[in-house]
Amino acid sequence: MVDWSAGNDRGPRPTKDAIWIGVQRGAAAEEPVYQRNRQEAEGWLEAFLTSERAEGRRVLVGFDFPFGYPAGFAAALCGSSDPLDLWDWFEARIEDDPKANNRFDLAAEINLGLGSGQGPFWFNTLSRDIEGLPRNKDGYANPFPAKRRCEDLASGAFTCWQMGGAGAVGGQVMMGLPVLARLRRKLEVAVWPFQPLNAPIGFVEIWPSLTAGPAPEGMIKDAWQVQQIARQVAQLPSARLDALLDVDAPEEGWIFGLGHEDELRADALPPLRNDCFALPPGVHWTPVSEAHDLLKQRLSAVTQTETVPLGEATGRIAALAVLAVRANPPLPNTAVDGYGFAGGRGAGAHELPLVAGRAAAGDAPGAVPEGQAIRVLTGAALPDGVDTVILQEDVVLTDGAVRFSGPVKAGANTRKAGEDVVAGQEIVTAGRKITPADLALLAATGVSEVSVRRRLKVGVISTGDELVEPGEAARDGQIYDANRPMLLALTEQFGHVPVDLGRVPDNRETLRGRLDNAAQDVDVILTSGGASAGDEDHVSALLQEAGAMALWRMAIKPGRPLALGLWQGVPVFGLPGNPVAALVCALIFARPAMAVLSGAGWSDPQGVEVPAAFAKSKKAGRREYLRARLRNGQAEVFASEGSGRISGLSWAEGLVELPEPAAEIKPGDMVRYVPFGSFGLAG
Repeated sequence: MVDWSAGNDRGPRPTKDAIWIGVQRGAAAEEPVYQRNRQEAEGWLEAFLTSERAEGRRVLVGFDFPFGYPAGFAAALCGSSDPLDLWDWFEARIEDDPKANNRFDLAAEINLGLGSGQGPFWFNTLSRDIEGLPRNKDGYANPFPAKRRCEDLASGAFTCWQMGGAGAVGGQVMMGLPVLARLRRKLEVAVWPFQPLNAPIGFVEIWPSLTAGPAPEGMIKDAWQVQQIARQVAQLPSARLDALLDVDAPEEGWIFGLGHEDELRADALPPLRNDCFALPPGVHWTPVSEAHDLLKQRLSAVTQTETVPLGEATGRIAALAVLAVRANPPLPNTAVDGYGFAGGRGAGAHELPLVAGRAAAGDAPGAVPEGQAIRVLTGAALPDGVDTVILQEDVVLTDGAVRFSGPVKAGANTRKAGEDVVAGQEIVTAGRKITPADLALLAATGVSEVSVRRRLKVGVISTGDELVEPGEAARDGQIYDANRPMLLALTEQFGHVPVDLGRVPDNRETLRGRLDNAAQDVDVILTSGGASAGDEDHVSALLQEAGAMALWRMAIKPGRPLALGLWQGVPVFGLPGNPVAALVCALIFARPAMAVLSGAGWSDPQGVEVPAAFAKSKKAGRREYLRARLRNGQAEVFASEGSGRISGLSWAEGLVELPEPAAEIKPGDMVRYVPFGSFGLAG
C-alpha cells in the first residue's frame, strides 16, 4: 500500500505528508517504508516488484490517488476515452525532480487548450501568476463533472481539479500517473478496474482514510494507515476479494472497498500492543473476573482467512457471516405421502379424478387441472394447481379417482417455500465454529464454500533441567514431562493446530533461540514452568527483557503466577509448572484467550448448580477450582486438593468452581459444576 505525495523532497528523516509504503506477505507485516521523494519511491517500487516476481509471488499494489478523471476529460485531452492513454499523455509531459516540477504550468496549458483558461484545473500555490490557472474559483468554469461517480459516494472526497491546498489530490494525480505509466511499461502490470487482474502485478486505487483507524500515539498517521490497509486487504479471502473487485468503471476508475468500509474496518486484524497485558497501576493480585475482562478488551483475532469447500469446513471458525444462496425448501412441497389438489374441502364425502403420473422428490411435474388430484410422495415439489395434500391412509382409490371424507383444511400437509430459511438469510454468524449440523444447513441452502479463519497455530514448550521425556531413564531428582503432552492434546481439542516446540533446559539463551524460531512459525506460545520471579524462571525474565511482559499474580487456586507477554509480536502464555495448576490456568485463561485470537470470540464455559457430595471450609480471597465429577446427581471432589496429585486430573470429569468469598460448604449445598465438555474437551 502506497501513500503518495505531490510535494518536494522531504529530507532524510521520516515525516508526515511524505510517501509511505506498507508491505504485508500473508500473516507477516513489515515496518512501513519511508520514501523522501517520488524518484526514490519509483526506484524502490521497481526494485521491490522485480524482486517479488523473481520469487514467484503475485503482488497487489494499492495507491491512494485517483486512477482516472471525470467522464469526458480523457477524450477531450488526448482523443481517447481509455484512461491508460491519459496516463501516457501525462508521462510524456510531466517534468519532475526532487525540488521542482511543472504540474501547475501543465494544468494551465490544459486549461488554455480546452477553452477559456478558467478551468477545469484551479489553485496555484506558486509565488508567480500563471496564465490559464486561476488561484481561486473566481470566474472558474469547468466543462466536466466536478467529481467522478465514485467520489460522489466517498465521504470527504476532494475534486481532482484542485491542484493544491489542504486535502487536495489534483497534484498527487498529475505527479503519480506518470510514475505508474513507467512502472506499467517496465513490468507485467494490470490496472483495476480498467483491465482484468490476471497479470503478476495489479495496481488498485485504495483510499486508506476510508477504513484505517486512528494511529497509535507517537506514530505518523500515513505510516500507520499503509500498514493497516495492507493488513486488511491481505487477509481477505479470495472469494471476498473477487467480489470487491467486481466493479464496472472503465473510464473513471473506482475506489477499492467503497461501500464496504464497515466490513473491512471490522475484519481488520490490529496488531497486539506491547502493553496489551499490562495491569492497571496498583494491582497486585488479579481476580479471575478482572483478568477475563482485561483479556477480552485487549486481545483480538490474529488469524488470516481462507475460503474452503463445504466438506472441509467442520470445526473451522467462520470468518464472515454466511448467507443462504437459496431458500429451504426452495419450492412448496409435500410433507407426507398422499394425494394433492387445490383448496380445502368441507365436511362430507368428496371424490376427485386422478391425473396420470405422480410427483416425487426431484420431479418437475406439470400442472394439475382444477378439481383433480395427483399422487404425491414426501418431499415432492407441489405441481402447479396443488396447495393441499391428504394422507394416503385417509383415501380410497376407485376407478381412477380418489375418495375421502372432509373437512380438509387448505394447505394441509404441505410446506411453504422458504418456510425454514429464505434466500439471503444469515445462517451462520461470523466467529461461529462450524458444526456437522451447520454443514447440513449450508448444503441445503446452496452454499458450496465458506470463508473461514485459518487454524490458530499454538506452540508448546516445557522448561526445566529436571524434565525428561517419557520413555527415557530418569535419574534421582528428575521427573517426566507431563505438561507438554497434556497441553498439546488440549490445544488440539480446542480446535487449534498444536506445534511441539520441545523441552528446553534452564538456559536463557537456549530458550531465547527456541522462542525466536517459534515466533516465525506459530500464532501463540504456551510455556509451562519458569513463569514466576525466581533465578531459574527464564520465561518471565526473557519477556521482561523484551519489554513486553506482565506477571499476573492470580487470585486463583491452584495456580498463582501467570506470565503474559509478547515475543516478536506473538502472544506468550507462561503457565505454572505444576501439571494441575497448568491445566486449570490453561482452561480458565489460555482457552478463552486463544478463542479470541483464533477469531471465534470469547466464550465462557457453561456450568450447572448441583448439590455437593463433600464438605469444605474455604478461606476468602481466591477463586478455587476443585477436581470433581458427578455421581448420582451430586458433585464429588478428589480426595486431596494437593496440586502434585496428577491422578486427580484423570479421575475428574470437570471442575467445581468456588467464588472468592469465604464459605462453609456442607453436603447438599449447591455448588457450580463445570464439566470438561464445557471447555471443549472430549469425555
